[in-house]
Amino acid sequence: MKFTYYGQSCFSIEADGKKFLFDPFITHNPLAKHIDIKTIEADYILVSHGHSDHIADLVEIANNTNAHVIAVVEVATWISKQGIKNVTDVNFGKAKFDFGTLRTVWAVHTSANPDDSYGGNPAGFVLELEGKTIYFAGDTALTWEMKILADLYSLDYAILPIGGHYTMDVDDALIATKYLECNKVIGVHYNTFPPIQIDTKEAVAKFKRENKTLLLPGIGETIEL
Repeated sequence: MKFTYYGQSCFSIEADGKKFLFDPFITHNPLAKHIDIKTIEADYILVSHGHSDHIADLVEIANNTNAHVIAVVEVATWISKQGIKNVTDVNFGKAKFDFGTLRTVWAVHTSANPDDSYGGNPAGFVLELEGKTIYFAGDTALTWEMKILADLYSLDYAILPIGGHYTMDVDDALIATKYLECNKVIGVHYNTFPPIQIDTKEAVAKFKRENKTLLLPGIGETIEL
C-alpha cells in the first residue's frame, strides 16, 4: 500500500489496484507548487467537507481522471452542480462500493461549500484496504466520538490533523491515539498557513516519547504503509 502526500490534507492511497485521492487542494498551496495536478491519477476522490482548502482542485482533477467522487450529501450536491457526473453522496454510517465498505464518521468542525451554500456536517472516513484499516479524521477537534472506532476496528493507521488553531494540535492528536488505540499516525493539515505552523521535529519527538509513531512525509513524497 502506497501513501503519497500532496500538502494540507490532500493525499492519495494506492491499494488493491485502485487509487484513492482525498481532499484535493494543491494549486493554491504555495508549499505544493512543484506538484502538477495533471499528473495525478485517481479512481476515487473522497471529500471530507466543503471548505476550499479541501476541495479547490476537485473539479479539475475529477474531469481529468473521471474519478468516482464520494462526499457527504450537501457537498455531493454542490459537486454535481459543477458538472461532475460520477458522484455518490453518503451520510454517516457504512456504504458499499466495489472496493469494499466505507464508513463515514463524525468530525467536529464546520463546513460550507465554495459558493457559501450549506455543506452539511464535516466527516472522516474509515477504509479497509489490502488487509489494513485506515482512518482519515478529516478536519476535526479532539472528540469522544473517536473512542467508538476502537470498539469497531483494529486501526493500523490514523491520518490526523495536527496543526491546531482550526483542528487538533499535536498534543490533542496524541490523546486521540489513546481513544483510537492506534499508535501509528500520519500527520496532515499543518504548516500550510501561519496559524497552523508547527515544530515538526518536536512533534515527532513528542510521539516518540510516548512510544508512538508520527509520520510526516514531504509534499510529493510516497511512503509504504
